[in-house]
Amino acid sequence: MSASTPPPPPQPLPLPRATVARLEAVLSIGAHLIPHPRKAASGGEDAFFANSDAGGVFAIADGVSGWAEKNVNPALFSRELMRNSSNFLNDEAVSHDPQILLMKAHAATSSIGSATVIIAMLEKTGTLKIASVGDCGLKVIRKGQVMFSISPQEHYFDCPYQISSEAEGQTYKDALVCSVNLMEGDIIVSGSDGLFDNIFDQEIVSIISESPSVDEAAKALAELARKHSVDVRFDSPYSMEARSRGFDVPWWKKLLGGKLIGGKMDDITVVVAQVKTVVVPEDEVQGGDTEEQKGNEQGAAAVVAYKMNDEEVA
Repeated sequence: MSASTPPPPPQPLPLPRATVARLEAVLSIGAHLIPHPRKAASGGEDAFFANSDAGGVFAIADGVSGWAEKNVNPALFSRELMRNSSNFLNDEAVSHDPQILLMKAHAATSSIGSATVIIAMLEKTGTLKIASVGDCGLKVIRKGQVMFSISPQEHYFDCPYQISSEAEGQTYKDALVCSVNLMEGDIIVSGSDGLFDNIFDQEIVSIISESPSVDEAAKALAELARKHSVDVRFDSPYSMEARSRGFDVPWWKKLLGGKLIGGKMDDITVVVAQVKTVVVPEDEVQGGDTEEQKGNEQGAAAVVAYKMNDEEVA
């Protein structure tokens, strides 16, 4: 019998490869701006930017109109402040800290003027970090209820804190700094005082529940605030607050049954953002490395549990 070449030894079957992934929180952002009726031609004095990269960030600046009395365009400061905020977003020193971003943006702003400002940044873990100077507002809506709201900073009624080009103004050190843990589906509504002076929380919740997207929600909120702002018969949040602070119509109007009432005409900027989670693939691992795979899966689950427990320039 002739010699024959022995068959090659059997080769092991290749192990299946599994992709390990983690969950990260991101913001879907919509925005809408309606200038004051008398400032529509110039675009108003509010400015904002929004960016969905790295979780998501947005900011709003409301230029202080009193500068117009000194022949200064109030829009220049707010617009430059927002442009600089956008430019410094990826600066290494910022490190996803809205207060540091405000510091660097303010230091780089050379325009004369002042503005109230709010910056909000979402970390991938689902924590929203906020730095605010003045009376731009922010609310978080969860399951049809306002579950978080920031308070305005003011020297006295209708005179909020302001980031300013002048030495006597406020700085990033005066910012209200806070954070809130969010979960998937939460809605963030932020805006200049033109929004919150003219619209009540229940109206915000109603519009959010009826809007199919963040873009449409932002537009609907801005349009309702604008409608209320020019309605002299609407008992707005602004007029109610003024009365509670002791402001009212002259005594002779009171005798005729009159009272301080009506909306407040202003620039109106609205940002609406919804928290979503995305699956982010990590490096592929061998299917046999079950302990490492289980560890990564537990890490992804921990992100979800953590949340459950609790660019455009204008």
